[in-house]
Amino acid sequence: AVARFETDTPINMSTAGKVIKCKAAVLWEANKPFSIEEVEVAPPKEHEVRMKVMATGICRSDDHVISGALVMPFPIILGHEAAGVVESVGQGVTSVKPGDKVIPLFVPQCGECKNCLNTKGNLCIKTDLGTSAGLMPDGTTRFTCKGKAIYHFLGTSTFTEYTVLHESALAKIDSAAPLEKVCLIGCGFSTGYGAALHTAKVEPGSTCAIFGLGGVGLSVVMGCKVAGASRIIAVDINSDKFAKARELGATDCINPKDFNKPIHQVLMEMTGGGVDYSFEVIGRTDTMIAALASCQYNYGVSVIVGVPPAAQNITFDPMLLFTGRSWKGSVFGGWKSKDAVPKLVADYMKKKFVLDPLITHTLPWTKINEGFDLLRTGK
Repeated sequence: AVARFETDTPINMSTAGKVIKCKAAVLWEANKPFSIEEVEVAPPKEHEVRMKVMATGICRSDDHVISGALVMPFPIILGHEAAGVVESVGQGVTSVKPGDKVIPLFVPQCGECKNCLNTKGNLCIKTDLGTSAGLMPDGTTRFTCKGKAIYHFLGTSTFTEYTVLHESALAKIDSAAPLEKVCLIGCGFSTGYGAALHTAKVEPGSTCAIFGLGGVGLSVVMGCKVAGASRIIAVDINSDKFAKARELGATDCINPKDFNKPIHQVLMEMTGGGVDYSFEVIGRTDTMIAALASCQYNYGVSVIVGVPPAAQNITFDPMLLFTGRSWKGSVFGGWKSKDAVPKLVADYMKKKFVLDPLITHTLPWTKINEGFDLLRTGK
């Protein structure tokens, strides 16, 4: 689902250097609905950018914070899959200027740390996945509401009319790109598409299985198809997802509820010994093991794409790995964000892939709680 911001007013450049008062969806505590509040958004500090959010998607990772599966401090402004326009820049910002169209990056790219400098890595040390969760790199926040400091989420916080990001956490994109579509490149699409093309490196003629057919899982299906996979098996307990999966390239769709044996056995039998590549795009430990067990015992590769739940460990038979399988994780599809996002937007503009099928509903963002209800009911 994409929540589109109703305020399509042009950027007022006279706000530069001043506190902006605007509306935001604040989550005061876990397992409660969002509250639409007036917040104050401070001007950007050195190497920071303040942007007007024009469109933002709803992602399961946001919902994981609400449920407590992803532990974050409260109160917080969630949202990390978005597109918008630069309102003002802090001192020393060189990569963007006011008026530029941009996509926030929940995996930043500082270009200086060990991971950014290594061709194999994409998880910049400046990510909010570390110790300073909820704060800007300088250890402070740019949001206040009712006199209280409000935490940031993944360095992006897009469920607000204006947000502040570090310069390393946004990418300038084609000024002609439709923001209400390309916002999905900020998380869901790139995460799934890259898991297939970048992390797994799916090969032509191979067999793939995708566990979970939300927006990210469907993007894995698209990636497998583009890579030339000959068989793409889509797995979900919600059969309503199958028509769209087939439309995007799935060759087989199976519902584990239709069988009285474990799903990995079903896949083993269907493929004569397991798939070449499997993807877990749900974020459950039982499906992570099932995905691993369903890939070929000697050279199969299984990729964890769904965010693992907090405080849960996996217990599995090490023989699953001993025989040669590979188990990998993938954050943001393995893309180096600042480099890759503008290229992915350019590919979208050249019609190399579609995004429309991933957008099920477009809501005014004041209906954000309804959007999350649609997510939770599998719609």
